[in-house]
Amino acid sequence: MKKVIYLLMAVIIVSGCMNLSSFRARNREKIVNLSRGLTKQQVVQIMGTRSIDAMGYRITNPYKSEVLRLGEEKGLEILYYYTETKRADNAITDDELTPLIFDQGELTGWGWNFLEDIIRRYGLEFKTNKSSLAR
Repeated sequence: MKKVIYLLMAVIIVSGCMNLSSFRARNREKIVNLSRGLTKQQVVQIMGTRSIDAMGYRITNPYKSEVLRLGEEKGLEILYYYTETKRADNAITDDELTPLIFDQGELTGWGWNFLEDIIRRYGLEFKTNKSSLAR
């Protein structure tokens, strides 16, 4: 009986990892099809809003979002998508996400290098959370 329970647990764990792997791969494939100038609505439609339950928590698309203020009247919206894994630690950290940056509702670019260029250009203080984001 113990063997059956262990086998069942192993199947659940492996299938969860495969789902996560395909979830990340799908996000990477969809990002490749994006182009600057798309509206936020178009990007969300392309990327999808699918979510999955894995590792004991829900992973949503986008995984998180925030607004980066550039002044009193200007801000950039950032949507983060789960695209890779750095460590097999059941945690999702910022370095496992890909940021998509919107200016006035229009996609201006994506990726950490693009975001870091914006941060330098505007002289902003911006800290990514490299610690666990697991819920």
